[in-house]
Amino acid sequence: MSDDSKSVPQEQLPSDDLHPPPMPVINLGHLILEPETRSGVVEDIAKACHDLGYFQVINHGISQSVMDGAFEAALDFFKLPSEIKEEFASDDLREPVRYDTSSKDGISMSRAFLKHYAHPLSDWMQYWPEKPPTYREHMGNFAVEVRRVALQLMEAILEGLGLGKDYQHEKFEEGLQLMSVNCYPKESEGDAAIGLAPHSDYGFLTILLTSCRGLEVVDRNSNSWKVVQQLPHALHVHVGDHMEVLSNGRVKTVVHRAVLNPEEERISIASILGFALHEKVACAKELVDEQNPKKYNESSFNDFLDFLTSNMDNKDRNFLGSIRM
Repeated sequence: MSDDSKSVPQEQLPSDDLHPPPMPVINLGHLILEPETRSGVVEDIAKACHDLGYFQVINHGISQSVMDGAFEAALDFFKLPSEIKEEFASDDLREPVRYDTSSKDGISMSRAFLKHYAHPLSDWMQYWPEKPPTYREHMGNFAVEVRRVALQLMEAILEGLGLGKDYQHEKFEEGLQLMSVNCYPKESEGDAAIGLAPHSDYGFLTILLTSCRGLEVVDRNSNSWKVVQQLPHALHVHVGDHMEVLSNGRVKTVVHRAVLNPEEERISIASILGFALHEKVACAKELVDEQNPKKYNESSFNDFLDFLTSNMDNKDRNFLGSIRM
């Protein structure tokens, strides 16, 4: 299994946590309307990716019952006795399902997580927990739906980059999906407020479903932490390391962290879209020229796992930095 890909020093950046400022909200339903309307949505997504690296989506087509089912499955899993959950504990990052309670990956400060592959679902679901009894059904339903949204967004982003929505279509269709199901405790007096240290994610896109406020992103303009707004039925989307590579640096990966919520326990379910394990991601040749030379070496998900395995004791490990030319 993958760990998140890039940790950064915990700078004491200011945080605008009292009044979360608005961020781009994209109505995905408009992508299937007439070309003129679709073009405007593609431009909005391209601008959000270029300027910020994150946005939120509404009207995405995932029903509230499917989202609620995923939350229920996650909560019920984390409520299980420790001996059941720890059957999935492993130091091997290549295990198809892996459970841990922080610390070992260098960025988890106060969280429990379950990570597993989810595409093709028929290949991987057999390894998922059988307890709670509804976990496979409910998390599987959400995994399929959120992957559909990810592919839809990927088409729009590729179109916005000028590559065309069908660019490397088969590689995205056959690529991996990684689910990271996280549980952060309610913040209590004396606790460290950070649940997950600053980092960026491997892959092209991360789509996050979260039960309450707690996600923060680095705002590049002000160099401060920006609290992510909590909108009903919305999904949060942010750009990963391999999107930066594919775009040859035109789109930048997003540094983010999780803070503990003082009012309640927080569940977050992250779905990461990537190429298949051995498939190399390279800078799109259409985005490389004399003015914009190639900025990154090609790499695969397997290369990423090798990097993490060989740098387990290095908390400042930075995969993207290791492939930057």
